[in-house]
Amino acid sequence: MSSSFAESELSFESPAYLSLLTRLRDATGELNSGTISWPEQQFAWLGEADVLGWVIPEEYDGSALSSAELNLGYEQLASACLCTTFVLTQRNGACQRIAGCDNEGLKQRLLRDLCSGKLYATVGISHLTTSRQHLKKPAVSAEPCGSGYRLNGTIPWVTGAVAADYIVTGATCEDGRQLLLALNTKLPGVQCDAPEQLLSLTASQTGLVQLKDVELPEEDVIAGPVHEVMKLGIGGGTGSLTTSALAVGLSRTALDLIRIEAERRPDLEEILHSLDGTRRSLTEKMWLSNSGQVDPDDPDYSSGVIRQQANSLALRSTQAALTATKGRGFVQGHPAERMVREAMFFLVWSCPQPVAQAALREFACITE
Repeated sequence: MSSSFAESELSFESPAYLSLLTRLRDATGELNSGTISWPEQQFAWLGEADVLGWVIPEEYDGSALSSAELNLGYEQLASACLCTTFVLTQRNGACQRIAGCDNEGLKQRLLRDLCSGKLYATVGISHLTTSRQHLKKPAVSAEPCGSGYRLNGTIPWVTGAVAADYIVTGATCEDGRQLLLALNTKLPGVQCDAPEQLLSLTASQTGLVQLKDVELPEEDVIAGPVHEVMKLGIGGGTGSLTTSALAVGLSRTALDLIRIEAERRPDLEEILHSLDGTRRSLTEKMWLSNSGQVDPDDPDYSSGVIRQQANSLALRSTQAALTATKGRGFVQGHPAERMVREAMFFLVWSCPQPVAQAALREFACITE
């Protein structure tokens, strides 16, 4: 693919991919209505369109998209179905960390089946990055045990745990060093709690996983034990633009709704033009940042600044869509009310303190 942003979307114009977007868009209302508890059919469609191979190396039958391509793909998928795309990012986060590790045996065992969809993996590492960081006792502890480690504790916020064959997660040793692990959910002592009922995206099946004396073999260790294992950068990290891409993707959907309303209401054209200009700017910023075409030290292209702007756009565009659709949009099941609830997700998902603080200041109209 050319590195030119103007040509970047051409790689996503295959008939199979465009058909996938249509299918996801047509099914997103039912998926998010509570009548479907898990996007199983949607993942079958992702497999048919070869999306499951996006983050898998070619030697394991994948296509290994560049970071810029992957981010743009996420944005487009999220505009069709945010819930499915969110679940996909969690699955891909697990695959990327397995693919990026030095454990060749683990890669040989798992990656081809993950690429084909035979296996499903997810990630549960928020306790190493943003969740439960205030606790003195680690959320998950690890102690040497025979030829592996004994795990105890609770993994918070695991998406699709009840459907997962493996959970890529972390644990902390007594000396403070950390491990990154591929946890087989069939091991004795692994218990997936019933998923939480969320404000939105409940079909993502996100909940807690309890670990009681789980004996994990050494061959399932992805990295460690080392201090601050996440800083090794295996398969990406917390500074990626994935979350921003999904927020911008949701904004695309909101803008499409406003665009429909603007066809008969000229007063909305200025609103649409302003919001869509911000959306296009963020899409381009993410492309340029991910493809290495800007100075990595330029604050305008930092992941934190882009995340703040993407969050703000998701909140403002969805509420604009609700306002434009008036009372119709406030009825349960209407796309506008669903999008407003979905936008709230970005206030809590992988939301580091500076981003959360920026949102609070925006809510309070504090500009300095």
